[in-house]
Amino acid sequence: MRIYIRTLVAVAICGSVVLGSSAIIDSSQPAHAQEPWRFIFPEQRRMEIRHPSRLPRARLPELPPPPTVADPNWDVPPRELSLDEAIRTALEHSEVVRVLAGAGATSSGRTIYDPAVTNTAIDQARGRFDPAVDVRNSFNRRESPGGIDPDDPSRTISGVPPKEDYLMSMGLSKATVTGGSLNLGVTANPTRISTPGLPLNPQTSSSVDLSLTQPLLQGGGFRSNLVPIVLARIDTERSFFQLKGSVQQLVRGVIEAYWALVFARTNLWVVQQQVKQGEQALLVARVRLGAGRTDSAEVEQARSVLANFRASEVAAEANLLQREAALRNILGLPPSGPLRIVPVTPPNTQRLAVDWDGVVRLAEEYRPDLIELKLILEADQQRLLLARNQALPRVDATALYRWNGLEGRTPDRRIVSTRPGEFTSWQLGINFSVPLGLRQSRAELRQQELIIMRDRANLQQGLHNATHTLAVSYRNLAQYYDQYQAFKVASQASRINYILQKANYEANRTIYLNVLQAITSWGSARSAETQALTQYNTELANLELQTGAILETHGVGFIEERYGAIGPLGRLFRGRCYPRHYRPGPNADRYQTRIQNDK
Repeated sequence: MRIYIRTLVAVAICGSVVLGSSAIIDSSQPAHAQEPWRFIFPEQRRMEIRHPSRLPRARLPELPPPPTVADPNWDVPPRELSLDEAIRTALEHSEVVRVLAGAGATSSGRTIYDPAVTNTAIDQARGRFDPAVDVRNSFNRRESPGGIDPDDPSRTISGVPPKEDYLMSMGLSKATVTGGSLNLGVTANPTRISTPGLPLNPQTSSSVDLSLTQPLLQGGGFRSNLVPIVLARIDTERSFFQLKGSVQQLVRGVIEAYWALVFARTNLWVVQQQVKQGEQALLVARVRLGAGRTDSAEVEQARSVLANFRASEVAAEANLLQREAALRNILGLPPSGPLRIVPVTPPNTQRLAVDWDGVVRLAEEYRPDLIELKLILEADQQRLLLARNQALPRVDATALYRWNGLEGRTPDRRIVSTRPGEFTSWQLGINFSVPLGLRQSRAELRQQELIIMRDRANLQQGLHNATHTLAVSYRNLAQYYDQYQAFKVASQASRINYILQKANYEANRTIYLNVLQAITSWGSARSAETQALTQYNTELANLELQTGAILETHGVGFIEERYGAIGPLGRLFRGRCYPRHYRPGPNADRYQTRIQNDK
């Protein structure tokens, strides 16, 4: 019989494995991960990996191919985009916060849902103090065999008269903020025994008891029992400031990508002007060759220079397309679209006077990374409070008061019962326990003290790093602005030099090499001027980022959106709303806007 049962079980297990395998092979329809129904679940002896075609499909947008240097689509209508509008667009598409990474953008790993997700831990910690109700009901019938008079060998085992009863117990418990436990219990036990002559049959015994257990040392105290709630609040704040730090990186990245696009457009314009000048110089060289005023070497030199300028034009076009794609990426726009982005906000050309002491104080107060280190240290203080409490001996005061009752039917069919409060009992006690030496708790206390020392050092190091990064931005601002002024003078001088060299060449008073050097010098100086100016404007945003006030200076705040959650008891909690996400709001207009000629 046992062998037969084992065989049936083995067949059932193998059959379920075969059915599971055949379901995996079929990959014709997408399916969600699920466990097939089985009466007996076998061991998982191999990995079951679904084919990619069976996974749920993601919705793909319909996009045209992105522009390239071979097909740049310069005829696409332009979209004039100011820097304020670019920041606003990025904030609108910041469900997943992106940061600039080189010539592209990538996810920061932060979403607008993170603070709301962390915020749920507060109610989870508070749930420890919610009252709990426990109700148990059981219906029982007991009929047990028992031995009888051994003098009668014909009857050595007989059944005990059956006993039927019903047991109901209800408990209401509540954990207090002082670490105690308050309990209210009610029990009722109706019993019927098939035995005549009993004083009460059926009878119902009942009791109501109220008990309190209050820790006096370990586990007691108001502040130590609220530590989990405080830690959950601190974690919510940390999550928010982590999100804020990512949004600050987003705004700074938008500004950098915007000015990089401005420089790329200006640089392309400069190279295009060089190409035009090279074409004109080649034409002049051919005319001079036809008139016999020069030889073919000058024509070939002009052709070589023009070819180099056109190669530079291709590189400038590619850089422009790449910079526009990076701006689209961080703005949350598709890589290609029906409109071409044209920046219309001019760079700031005024020197900014920076108060060094003011920016250091601002960074200490507003930088999200320093705020997070402060919150970590504050959480360490809460854990130290809890560790000190856990290092105390366990001394609990207990108290119990019970009301007992009894009701039943007598043999003469009368119902009798006790009066309320007639039979009572109470209990008081003090319980004491402590591990000898308290080695583990004392070690945990020392560990938490050392953690506080470590995190204080980390906070000081974070402030040290902040001052150095501020110093870098402080120096860069002066460098880029002075370079801009110097390159501006060089650009003006090189343009005058080009005009003079061109006139002398056409009058046959100089050689073509001087014209070539003038064209190259003007293009380099003009590009360097624009690059220094855009670097200066980017560094202004970087300084605001290092102080931690870039969102405040751009008028960006956070807006909490709520939603109605339905739980297992949806009707009971209907109409209640909870935080859904913390979205950055639109920025205020800050930058001037004027349409440029890409110069």
